Parts: sequence; C-alpha cells; structure tokens
Amino acid sequence: MTRVLRLGINDRVELFDGAGGLAEGFIHKVDKGGSDVELLEDARIVAPQGIQWHVFAAFGTLKGGRADWLIEKCTELGASSVTPLLTERCHTIAENRVDRLQRLVLAAVKQCQRIHEMSLKPPIQISHLLPVVSQSKLAFLASAEAPPLLSVLPKSSTEQSGLLIVGPEGDFTEEEVHSLKAAGAAPVGLGPCRLRVETATISLLSALMLWSDAKDQ
Repeated sequence: MTRVLRLGINDRVELFDGAGGLAEGFIHKVDKGGSDVELLEDARIVAPQGIQWHVFAAFGTLKGGRADWLIEKCTELGASSVTPLLTERCHTIAENRVDRLQRLVLAAVKQCQRIHEMSLKPPIQISHLLPVVSQSKLAFLASAEAPPLLSVLPKSSTEQSGLLIVGPEGDFTEEEVHSLKAAGAAPVGLGPCRLRVETATISLLSALMLWSDAKDQ
C-alpha cells in the first residue's frame, strides 16, 4: 500500500474484507513490517448489487496462462462465482492449479477493489450442474450455432442470480448439449467466429453484466 500507492501517515484508506464489510480509516504508522491503520468508523455491510452471475466453464485443459487470464477477468468484471466444469472432453483439473487460481482471485479482488470476493468453487460434473440449471430462470449456454445473445435476453427480469455455461476446447458433446437444454439452459451465440473457451466466457459475462447493469438503471 505504501510502496505501490505511495501512501503515507495520515492518508485515508478504505478497508474491505471481501464479504461485504467496508470501513474508512487512516494510516498512523509505517515501518518495515507494514502499515498500521486506525479505523474512523465501524465497518458497514454493503449488499451485492444487481444480478449475481455464476460462471460454469470447462477450462481445466487450458494451457499457457489462459485459465489464469479467465479467472482474473471474471473477477474484475464482477462474476459472483466461477466453477470449473468437468465434461467428457475436459474431465480433470489439477488440485495445485485450483490453489494457484484461488491466489489469483485474491490478487484480482485487491487490484479492482471488489467489496465482495469472487468465489472459486470446487470442480463439478455436468450431471451435478443440471439440477442447478433447472432451478434457474436465467441460464445461458454459449453455442456457436445458436441465436445471438441479444435476441434471447428478456426485456426485463426480477431474478437475483443467473448462470452462464461455456464448454471445453472441442465443445460439449451432443449428449451434453441436449442435457443442458433439457434442463432449461438457453443456447446463445456470440458472433460469427468460433471462440476460445476464455474468450467466450469473458464475452458472455461482459454482455450479461452490461445488460443487467442497464436493466437496473
């Protein structure tokens, strides 16, 4: 804080705990061990705003930092949670990789000053996702051959949460797509080009965040 932001004694700062707690304070001591902050007020709880979007993406096989980028950008854009999705073509994700991604979430939360930390959930099979889809009225499935997203979005919604589902490299199998659609997921297209997993995830999340923000105005 004092090194990167060049803050010093008596400078005011905002403190947040990642669970909605927010308080204002000031720096009253700086030494080699860090900084001490004195609170100017009791912490207050800030409720989440707008639709809470939950991402289910099959990114376990992504290489070269692409999964890192996906997690970082989901955090910055405001996703409520990200769950690695295990499919026939992406059936595993290393445990040490999940630990690394959790550290990336925390770093991104601090960087973009999110009051509510994004939750990185344990990996799940599609069979366990289906009941979740069935209970949601806003569940969108990224699909190259589907109608454009904007033509599928409802004009209004009172829902508090929604799901976005993105398949692995090589896409979902026909059986998986059929199961998701039967559970209630609405297939949506993201343009004429075939997108990578991380690109599709961020494109869909960005569009849905903008839509839900505009709806709340």
